[in-house]
Amino acid sequence: MTDFLGFPVESIAFDRAKKGFGCEFHIDFFRSRHRAVPQSWPWALVATREFGMVASNSGPRIHAPWKPVARWLPIGSSGSGMQKFWSRLTIPAQKGRQKMQSTYNGLELPKNGQPVEYRDGKFDISDHPIIPYIEGDGTGRDIWKASQRVFDAAVEKAYGGKRAIRWFEVFAGEKAFKMFKTWLPDDTVAATRDLRISIKGPLTTPVGGGIRSLNVALRQILDLYSCVRPVKYYSGVPSPVKEPEKLDIVIFRENTEDVYAGVEFKEGSEDAKRVISFLNDDILAKTKKRVRMDSGIGIKPISIFGTKRLVRYAIQQALDMGRKTVTLMHKGNIMKFTEGSFREWGYEVAVEEFRDKVVTERESWILGNLEANPGLTIEQNAALIEPGLEVAPKEFQDSVCAEVKAVLESIGKSHGNGAWKSKIVVNDRIADSIFQQIITRPDAYSVIASPNLNGDYISDAAAAQVGGLGIAPGANIGDGFAVFEATHGTAPKYADKDVINPGSVILSGVMMLEFMGWKEAAKLIETSMEKTIMQKFVTYDFERLTAGATKVGTSEFATRMIGNM
Repeated sequence: MTDFLGFPVESIAFDRAKKGFGCEFHIDFFRSRHRAVPQSWPWALVATREFGMVASNSGPRIHAPWKPVARWLPIGSSGSGMQKFWSRLTIPAQKGRQKMQSTYNGLELPKNGQPVEYRDGKFDISDHPIIPYIEGDGTGRDIWKASQRVFDAAVEKAYGGKRAIRWFEVFAGEKAFKMFKTWLPDDTVAATRDLRISIKGPLTTPVGGGIRSLNVALRQILDLYSCVRPVKYYSGVPSPVKEPEKLDIVIFRENTEDVYAGVEFKEGSEDAKRVISFLNDDILAKTKKRVRMDSGIGIKPISIFGTKRLVRYAIQQALDMGRKTVTLMHKGNIMKFTEGSFREWGYEVAVEEFRDKVVTERESWILGNLEANPGLTIEQNAALIEPGLEVAPKEFQDSVCAEVKAVLESIGKSHGNGAWKSKIVVNDRIADSIFQQIITRPDAYSVIASPNLNGDYISDAAAAQVGGLGIAPGANIGDGFAVFEATHGTAPKYADKDVINPGSVILSGVMMLEFMGWKEAAKLIETSMEKTIMQKFVTYDFERLTAGATKVGTSEFATRMIGNM
């Protein structure tokens, strides 16, 4: 129990949960025991702060004073209550919006375009949106020139001039450092924030300290918590597997936590020694476990908040896309309180917030067993979902029987008699197992939700089956912000040689257009890319693997795509 602003509360936990134009919400969630506060509601204390930027050893960080809001907001225990809570938070964000800059990094905004807006949890996009772009380092320059031509041609053909993107260049990476002596200018962050939706090429990670990764910095500053990586096959693309067309998945990778949170300490540093001493002398004192003193230390935070908002987004997107399964990827059999908790909290989101839309895999077994044999007892059903149950301890037997009974009582009527077959199935798989299964049984998976590190690995492994990173798109999405980006590196030895495959940025642009609701233009690009590859006019990476192919440069590949629209 804690006394907080005069209220006795429990379970205090805070997170930066919502950002709006020019300000950010800090939310403390708790359930109060005070008699004046309804016991059935979680509540939130809300404070706001203006965005500001300060430098630190690990790069730019948001920094500004908090301004408490003199009110309590009820959340409610249902998914709809939470959604209403989020939407209410957008209102003060817009009221507190500072006047948008007319220039960023010394460049004026296009006068014939409009900024993307965000209201009540939804993007409002005009027919002429201003979209910031970062061309990227190394090969990014060639790739962006080709990609922009493709985007503009598709939008023109799809809408006959009624719609057009007003591109606005912002700077990061080597180009920014040469111009402004900083790798990530404040104005670039401000433009990316103010204009909401942006796209970028690959960026160099600075050498010798400072920002570890410009990509990670943008994700953290804008709280882009979901890394979205669709992976599917396009006809004609060379592949190392026999049936690459069976792989069609979308990976939702948590983007702000896990070992990527950057909480780590170098071996031999005073901080590392303090952490190791604390672990050995306090936490592990009564055990045989010890951390060696010559260790580097990394912390792996995985929170309820971070997990649930990622899984919530993945399930909602699965519903919107008409997909059939959502798989929670984890290594919870070993890391029980981080990745094991990711699994547990993911299931909680599914059954508490999407109950009428989903069925868990175990629930489907229970319901399916009863439909196949209506006379089945609870004990018999339990034995079917847990082979070997008869030799298990009685306590475990009783728990499985209780699970079966609870499922039948809670969703037997709503999900039984085959109704569960039309729901999204939420299941989970151990991380090392799923690496094998996306090769041996790729069509068994549709949407994967994962902690940060697992998602990084599985995204690239899946991409290898359908052409590699050169054709793999990606996006980083948060509440009110989206940055679409190449998934490959800068390949500096090929810079300015007009030889690299532009597919990753082009397909990231397809994702952006779909996100904007411009699906006709997105489809034109996808179709023309596949047609161009089928005609065997490809860049060097595909040409060397494709019999009878003609090698073309980056710009010529784009030209042929435009001709195939």
